[in-house]
Amino acid sequence: MTATTQSATGRRKTAVARVWMTEGTGQIVINNRAFEDYLPTVELQNSVLAPFHAASLMNKFDLKVVVKGGGTHAQAIAIRHAISRALTQVDAEHRKVIKPLGYLTRDPRMKERKKSGQPGARKRFQFSKR
Repeated sequence: MTATTQSATGRRKTAVARVWMTEGTGQIVINNRAFEDYLPTVELQNSVLAPFHAASLMNKFDLKVVVKGGGTHAQAIAIRHAISRALTQVDAEHRKVIKPLGYLTRDPRMKERKKSGQPGARKRFQFSKR
């Protein structure tokens, strides 16, 4: 493994996460806040740490994360996507473990736009026969 910093970008809906990964002790800082403080639930924390669990690399890297947009769940998935991409930059062998779990695939689902002449994306104004 290299001692240099690896950077990667991950996305989900409107959330965009940029990750800088260096070898270290497992310290994670998200938007200048502690990892546990920024993602309060265990489910969100586990989803972010999932690529490290899969590659058996817990507490081997320090992360600095900047994430914008979306909600907390979308941000967590965007961070997971970025971490997975950075791990494959560190060692291409990690791709074999991470790819089948779906962590490298960008989720393409986005919110459907509102159309003109109706109240929402699919909803129509109430029909009146008389």
